[in-house]
Amino acid sequence: MSKVDRMPKVKRRLLLGCYLTFLLVPLYWLLVMSLKTNEEILGELTLFPSDPTLANYRTILGDSSWYMGYVNSLQYVTINTVLSLVVALPAAYAFSRYQFIGDKHLFFWLLSNRMAPPAVFLLPFFQLYSSVGLFDTHIAVALAHTLFNVPLAVWILEGFMSSVPREIDEMAYMDGYRFPTFFVRIFLPLIRAGVGMAAFFCFMFSWVELLLARTLTTTNAKPIAATMTRTVSAAGMDWGVLAAAGVLTLVPGALAIWFVRNHIAKGFALGRV
Repeated sequence: MSKVDRMPKVKRRLLLGCYLTFLLVPLYWLLVMSLKTNEEILGELTLFPSDPTLANYRTILGDSSWYMGYVNSLQYVTINTVLSLVVALPAAYAFSRYQFIGDKHLFFWLLSNRMAPPAVFLLPFFQLYSSVGLFDTHIAVALAHTLFNVPLAVWILEGFMSSVPREIDEMAYMDGYRFPTFFVRIFLPLIRAGVGMAAFFCFMFSWVELLLARTLTTTNAKPIAATMTRTVSAAGMDWGVLAAAGVLTLVPGALAIWFVRNHIAKGFALGRV
């Protein structure tokens, strides 16, 4: 019996509570800062806002240059997630169902693209998009992020697809199903948990990635991460507005986690997370 099994239930709950508190303190502090004025933030340290205000949120929602940053981010994140899944689904199916010369090496090479830092591809993307007229567009950032999201999505989906018996494919072909019909109507529902989980990770990487999104945009497709640098001025840092922007930035990720929480749990069970 391990030490964890011998540990009293109360002690384990206490340790879990301390761990969760440690994780939630930064989120709580961010929320409290968003409800304070800049003067109170820079003044005496307080655990609660003495005079709660929503002025920081009104500043963001009332300024088009602020909320358009969220709109731009959501646009290229959505485009990237759809593109990544469209490319990754047939690729993952090929890796899970067929064997060919160099398949394992190709799979490893695909994953190696995900391991590379985004800064490596920054200059090539910048020169390419500037020459073809895609610079400062949503599709430019979406295509750049697919380089990192497609390998991850293929890796996740391949594990789910390999768990589906191949006899299902054979039975569908014997029943007269064409491949597109079989894939959409029969196969995809069987791996919907994997699709949901792959979409979640594609969404989260594209949402939090800053270097490519900021470098490949200037005005029209400027993401919220780049817009948040506007809080720096000659008067100093506007901490309240910055904290409010941070809170609003966490909302899409929290919603994504809520909707795919069951799929993530299944991914842990299959060893693909």
